[in-house]
Amino acid sequence: FSWATHTHTHTHTHYHTHVHTVEISLQSSFQPGMKLEVANKSSPDTYWVATIITTCGQLLLLRFSGYGEDRKADFWCDVMTADLHPVGWCAQNNKTLMPPEAIKEKYSDWTEFLVQDLTGSRTAPANLLEGPLRGKNTVDLIVEGSVLELQDFMDPLIYWPVRVVQNVGGRLQLRSAGLHDDQKTQDIWLFYLDVRLRPLGWALENSLALEPPTELRSLKSAAEWQQALEEAQLDGGKSPLPLEVFKDHVDLPKHSFKTGMKLEMVSPWEQLQICPVSVTKVYNENYFQITLDDQSVDPKPRSVVCHTHSPGILPVQWCLKNGVSLERPRGYEGQDFDWADYLKQSGTEAAPEVCFPDAWQNRGFAKDMWLEAVNPRRPAEVCVAQITQVRGRLLWLRLEGVAKPLSECIVDVESMDIFPVGWCEANAYPLTPPLKPVCTFAPPQPIETVPVNVCQPVTMDPGSANGKYCCSKIFVNHRCFSGPYLNKGRIAELPQAVGPGKCTLVLKELLSMLINAAYKPGRVLKELQEVEDQSWDCHEETLKAKYKGKTYRSTIRIVRLAEQIPDFCRKVCVKLQCCPNLFSPILVTDKCPENCSAQTKTKYSKCLFVYGAIIQITSHAAIMKHTQIKAYEAAKCIIAFDEYSEPREDHTDTSSVEVTSSRPRRAVTLRRAVSAGSTTGSQERGEGRRRSTRSLSVEGVEEEEGQLVLERNPLEWSVDEVVQFISSTDCASLANIFQEQDIDGQALLLLTLPTVQECMDLKLGPAIKLCHQIERVKVAFYRQYAN
Repeated sequence: FSWATHTHTHTHTHYHTHVHTVEISLQSSFQPGMKLEVANKSSPDTYWVATIITTCGQLLLLRFSGYGEDRKADFWCDVMTADLHPVGWCAQNNKTLMPPEAIKEKYSDWTEFLVQDLTGSRTAPANLLEGPLRGKNTVDLIVEGSVLELQDFMDPLIYWPVRVVQNVGGRLQLRSAGLHDDQKTQDIWLFYLDVRLRPLGWALENSLALEPPTELRSLKSAAEWQQALEEAQLDGGKSPLPLEVFKDHVDLPKHSFKTGMKLEMVSPWEQLQICPVSVTKVYNENYFQITLDDQSVDPKPRSVVCHTHSPGILPVQWCLKNGVSLERPRGYEGQDFDWADYLKQSGTEAAPEVCFPDAWQNRGFAKDMWLEAVNPRRPAEVCVAQITQVRGRLLWLRLEGVAKPLSECIVDVESMDIFPVGWCEANAYPLTPPLKPVCTFAPPQPIETVPVNVCQPVTMDPGSANGKYCCSKIFVNHRCFSGPYLNKGRIAELPQAVGPGKCTLVLKELLSMLINAAYKPGRVLKELQEVEDQSWDCHEETLKAKYKGKTYRSTIRIVRLAEQIPDFCRKVCVKLQCCPNLFSPILVTDKCPENCSAQTKTKYSKCLFVYGAIIQITSHAAIMKHTQIKAYEAAKCIIAFDEYSEPREDHTDTSSVEVTSSRPRRAVTLRRAVSAGSTTGSQERGEGRRRSTRSLSVEGVEEEEGQLVLERNPLEWSVDEVVQFISSTDCASLANIFQEQDIDGQALLLLTLPTVQECMDLKLGPAIKLCHQIERVKVAFYRQYAN
């Protein structure tokens, strides 16, 4: 097998700079800033202290102490041939320390200078400057027979010694102490940077237990295991590993997980599955246990120990946001799995986003790139692999040397089981080639790409027969105006782009994400039905929307040609009354060409319901004009300002026609009218009219509480004035939400209880209290300024 021949007929090859762990393993054991003693060129019998500036393999760039920031005297030397020693060597061997002639007169007291220069510094390790380890990289310091301690797979508080059987470029074949060559099937393969590996003596230093692995304890008696432990400790003490081996190990941060929290996880047990899991045990501030959710009659508990940086643990809704299928828990009775319903039924909470650092980092991986990867079912085997999909920090790989259906797997971008092209050859390790001969691959047909405003190369779907049916990325420009239908908070959680790939697949995924980001998914689904153009070459797709436990399905026409995508995206945006660039083939990096930041939610038309009649108005000037006509009857009216209200004949989303009892009753109920006659009239009118669940009820004046007196018309309030008002009430803790959402006086008067609950993500109690304060402002507005 030849990578050179293979990559000649394929598009992308992955290089080692993208594989973080391999990049670390290639670094020198010497670090910039280390001090050592170096022989003077002019006087070989004398030495002087030098600092390592940088490294390149076994070459070191040095600068003598005393030159400060002056680089003119920097020099290179070879660790294998130069006369280099650790700091203190001259004193031990009666050698003279003397500064170079060029700076000899710079200081009068060099002894004092050296004391200041060396205080707090780190010397280069002696074993890296002399002996068998001289000049070796960190990864080469681990030799056959070296002894380390390995953390138990099922209990993070238990360790056991392991011997290195083989070191392949930092990937170690390990055998537990007490096992022999005829038990090599029990060997473990780990990269030397794995947090489960520690130096010999780590367990005792940290008061942890030393016990044989759980799955091996039955193979020997307790006395035999104890003897194996003593032998391993004796062997490890004879030739201890240099501490430099562990200099790149990452200290695990404290986690924020609590018992009972729910999350999603790439299943370690089933192929290509991401499943709901629960935190079932917290060991300490670094480790916790995750168990696969199982609601069957005979549950089979499957658990794994994790930490904050464990690959494959994901926040709730990750699959939904990234267009990936989430496996239903075993025994789950519902047809469609929904996290909101699942959490409510189980009485649990989702693990917060802060528990998942670097959730979207992908290190430059892209679809169709080639690399070398470990076969998860045969850890000793490394195969030719191709990336078939990238979602967030997860990669879907196809192992070319493995027969289907076992050839597919999911790995994390930080996985220590993926390597760059040529890694096996560089480390003299066998690579499993593709099952089919390389020559059977046909050169890719030239495809025509659509220019896009991005810096990264655009990859077309190689499965398509013609480039015109493939599109590049479609960007979700989060800063653009989201309009009345889409929730800006949910839009902000969407990935920055969808694609590249087949036009219909990319658009279907994009539209599904937009529907899920809507205040009322059913309404958006209905709007999308009406988007069409006679000139388009379309393909019909069935999309669905879920709202309040109900599922709505509709057939949507989606364009098939790449050249029609800009027009399709723009018309969808216009239909949804959002910025035409909210989702587009063009990436908006700074300021939108449409200047959509100047738009507000109040720009769009509202519905004014007065005595059951619907009047369309487009500005607050019109609202004022209309309210002036009926100002003297303001106490008798029911006025609804809601930019998300739907016409009554629209039954796509049944929430707009639900009976009032389906929602909690409002905190401020209908007040008694000023007179008995007006009350009677109001009741008569109320009986013949179906009220929207989103209407704001204002009738009469407040009787039990003091009347609110406004010094300024609330329609003219700025965001700061709104925040100041909320801060003066018993809802002061919510004032920052109004600041973050840019809610001015006009927007304040449009808020209703459902809007407050959905957009501000408040529980019912706080939402009712907040709406009570808002209605006080509305009552005062009608009383003071509407006339």
